[in-house]
Amino acid sequence: MNEPLALVLAGMAGFVLGGLFFGGLWWTVRKGVSSRQPALWFLSSLLLRVSTALGGFWFVSGGRWERLVACVLGFIVARVVVTRLSSAAVEHPPRHREARDAP
Repeated sequence: MNEPLALVLAGMAGFVLGGLFFGGLWWTVRKGVSSRQPALWFLSSLLLRVSTALGGFWFVSGGRWERLVACVLGFIVARVVVTRLSSAAVEHPPRHREARDAP
């Protein structure tokens, strides 16, 4: 496989890994705060997400630092995307005008 294609595929794999990692974090926070055992949710989620991400980085890199860098960059891009999507999904309470702004 030629190197530019391998780097693009590594970046895409990093994006998928990041989506799983940060999407899983968002889902865990939503489920964990209403759970009877939040520590179990957060700890098991942390172990699963970190082991998946590190195993994915190891597998995708194949011992090549260039692929690892591309994978990490894709991971970071996924963080930005998931952060924006999850913040857009949260409803913010309406802002009230301050008394000095009242007519």
